Amino acid sequence: MFVGGCDVGSTTGKAVVLNEKSIVAHHIIPSTTRPEETARIAMDEAVKMAGLSTVDDLGYIIGTGYGRLKVPFANENISEISCHARGAHWMDANVRTVVDIGGQDCKVISLDENGRVIEFVMNDRCAAGTGRFFEAMARVLDCGLEGISDLENQGSNPCSITNQCSVFAESEVVTLINEGTDLGDIIAGINLSVANRLFSMVKRVGLVKELALTGGCSKNAGLAKALATKLDVTVTMLPQDPQIAGAVGAALIAKEKLNS
Repeated sequence: MFVGGCDVGSTTGKAVVLNEKSIVAHHIIPSTTRPEETARIAMDEAVKMAGLSTVDDLGYIIGTGYGRLKVPFANENISEISCHARGAHWMDANVRTVVDIGGQDCKVISLDENGRVIEFVMNDRCAAGTGRFFEAMARVLDCGLEGISDLENQGSNPCSITNQCSVFAESEVVTLINEGTDLGDIIAGINLSVANRLFSMVKRVGLVKELALTGGCSKNAGLAKALATKLDVTVTMLPQDPQIAGAVGAALIAKEKLNS
């Protein structure tokens, strides 16, 4: 029997089709202006990739994420905190701390050996340290998100970017550019500023190794390097796409619901 997980975020929609043992298909799309449309497009494509006819072929579906209440075909919706925890743990059973950086919020989650949430902290009041923040910085630097992420672009002397507010941080970066500061040092400083913010969140939860990143910003190699250095840990690289961890967790919970 097939089950589905649909994670509707502020910037992307993720859908996963799972069978009894593995991921059969997954699909990621940019979010539309309507969460229900995002969910439908992402899941329809994942279902098609799985070789199924319609969403009705799925035995149970869990919706999660920012738009979880707007997944019209979901049997149930569950917090993305629980889903990211389960998804990351399924991808690597050694993971005990998850840092999820989405489009407009970031979370640090502590897990037990079964992938259940022990404790978490969340920042959803400010764009600092989120995907929106990186998009703003990439726009100012005219380098794209890949430019901020690539390890080869990380300078050896990261600039100090002190403003937590994205608007003021953007002005700070503009000033650095106008002063002729090395672009690599600015990029490294941007990643370090986010790592500093995440550092305080991790400390509030309590760091337990192993640590993994999920969400779209988990693909930022520069951020992963900065956070690893700040926390003095090795960031675990998940074997599957970390951006779909929430949808995977949702599908795993759907499988449990179906079999209960």
